[in-house]
Amino acid sequence: MYLLEVQERDVLIRSQVRTDRLHLLFRQSFFSVLGSVLAALMLSWLCWERVGHELVGCWLGLLSASTLLRVALLTLYFRSPVDTRTPQRWERSYWLTLVLSATIWGGGALALMRPGDLLTQALVLLFTVGMSVSAVSCYSAYRSMTIVSIALVLLPCSLWLLFQPGSTQIGMAAASLVFASFVISATRKLSDAMERAFRLTREMACAHSIAIHAAQTDELTGLKNRRAFFHQAGHTYERCKRERIPLCALMIDIDHFKHINDSYGHQAGDQVLRLIGGVIRHSIGEEDICGRLGGEEFALLLTDTTLDLARTTAERLRQAIAQLPCEHVEGITASLGVACMGAGDQDVHMLLNDADKALFRAKAQGRNRTAVA
Repeated sequence: MYLLEVQERDVLIRSQVRTDRLHLLFRQSFFSVLGSVLAALMLSWLCWERVGHELVGCWLGLLSASTLLRVALLTLYFRSPVDTRTPQRWERSYWLTLVLSATIWGGGALALMRPGDLLTQALVLLFTVGMSVSAVSCYSAYRSMTIVSIALVLLPCSLWLLFQPGSTQIGMAAASLVFASFVISATRKLSDAMERAFRLTREMACAHSIAIHAAQTDELTGLKNRRAFFHQAGHTYERCKRERIPLCALMIDIDHFKHINDSYGHQAGDQVLRLIGGVIRHSIGEEDICGRLGGEEFALLLTDTTLDLARTTAERLRQAIAQLPCEHVEGITASLGVACMGAGDQDVHMLLNDADKALFRAKAQGRNRTAVA
């Protein structure tokens, strides 16, 4: 059972890490989209006197269309409900827009290359290298996206220069390819470091959640412990009183519990407590609160519940407890006290005290019954 819980937790953490990477990718994408457009405009301005204006216009038009598509994707993502921002839904769409944009950028840069125009070649190569550097920062959470972006933007121009007759062009191409190889190697370390950081953050959050749950839960029954019960019960009481919502309290005490421990041992007593804890958990609503106050005593707060309905719930609990099968123990029963919040109550302790008085009356009347305050 423990190994199964560990495996399930590991699967959950991996899923959360993947979602965290997606959130980071979309948050960084604004700078990627803006930088791509600004770089293209600046390169076009610098090369305006050296290349055909129709070519530049066509390139900028295609790039603008792909940019609008990426902006639309970002808008849809950030306007969608948080619980729908999953990798399964958004990664493929992002990949498509990224590949389209990077292909247009790399193809346009290659089209700007002019044989014999060393200045234009150097400018274009400089901008494609700059775009590669920006890809490392924008797509750092996804190594594959970084590599594909660099390949589509930088490689066309570098390979074109590599097959030019001039030694200067070949040197520029070789330098850009060496740079790309170093960048691709560095992306692995960066991606792994971010993966570890995301995982460590999620593991710490999971450990914190487990620690809080353990501190608030009665280990034997799975219900809230005394401290956690009164903490939440106090807030619930104040809310119900402020909003005039009916609130009822149930106190439950196992009949002759000391006799069970003395006659059958504490293991049998623990089994009885676990069984009753299970009955209580499955008998209340999501807004209700239940806890083990200590020993064989349990308490419940039923929100938006009238006194008659609370008594019906108490009777159903009493009957369910009386029908519990338990090895070595015959005839498990419990006594219950019910009380409803009234104008004279000042806090949740007074309400529970009223229910406790009703519980004592149920015991005095013969046990295995419900009494109403």
